[in-house]
Amino acid sequence: MIILKLDIFIFFGLMNLLYFCQNTQMKNLQIFKQELEVSGYTEATIKTYLSTLALFFKTLEDASIEKVDENIVEKYICNEIKEKKISQSYQKFILGSIKLFYKLMFNKKLSLSHLYPKNVKYPLPEYLSQEDIIRMLDLVENLKHKSVISLLYGCGLKVNELVSLKTSDFDVKSCMISVTSPNGKNRYVMLPKTILPLLREYFLQYKPNVFLFEGSRGNKYSTRSVQQIVKKAAAHAKISKLVTPHILRHSFAAHLIENGIDIRYIQELLGHNSLITTQIYTHITDVKKRAIQSPLDSLK
Repeated sequence: MIILKLDIFIFFGLMNLLYFCQNTQMKNLQIFKQELEVSGYTEATIKTYLSTLALFFKTLEDASIEKVDENIVEKYICNEIKEKKISQSYQKFILGSIKLFYKLMFNKKLSLSHLYPKNVKYPLPEYLSQEDIIRMLDLVENLKHKSVISLLYGCGLKVNELVSLKTSDFDVKSCMISVTSPNGKNRYVMLPKTILPLLREYFLQYKPNVFLFEGSRGNKYSTRSVQQIVKKAAAHAKISKLVTPHILRHSFAAHLIENGIDIRYIQELLGHNSLITTQIYTHITDVKKRAIQSPLDSLK
């Protein structure tokens, strides 16, 4: 009986300790969240930081957050690489999240430079020339298909963003489109003036109800259908490389860089959380700033 009571005492003691640790973690994350909000971080970036840190803290078990050192972080990173095969970019993000947390919360500078991946290589994005885009659009006769390709390229949309467009997202007067990313974040992109006659004709012929591009039952148009439209249009234009909707998005960004648009504007138009993601396009050329315009409007 005494042993049973002792076991129960130990059990509840461990439960209380676990609750205390978890509660402390939540409080620290909440304060960290407020610090990031004050510093002007976007909601999506904050969520990513918090989820990354929560996964890290979960592995600490009953260890104190305040006592985390370089050895604990190294053990965690090595395990993530071995067990989950994390990418080099995500490895860098984990380390950056941990460093920022301890700097803001405990004024503690963790020396983690030796844990960053060496010689990180980012593949250069493939994109089409403006001549390729012109050929694709000139040879597409189907009105819906031409509208699909024009919006993918003219607005730099992801395929999921395109099929999620609703008729209510278009503000023709101000030439703007409200776009919802897969993560739920909203942004505005330009509505190219040269596409307006095409869209008017499309609306008259197809009479979309809720979504701009609808399937046979009035639901969302499938991403697979969009991919096939782009692939066939590229083949018809005798473009040798495999062309996807995302390559049209790359082309949008690349041509804006070539036209001298500030990379920070391009970051906003693409919906990138980090400027680092957008900087991959700057290999194209060194350019000067000038008024922003959709590359679709510059086609002749």
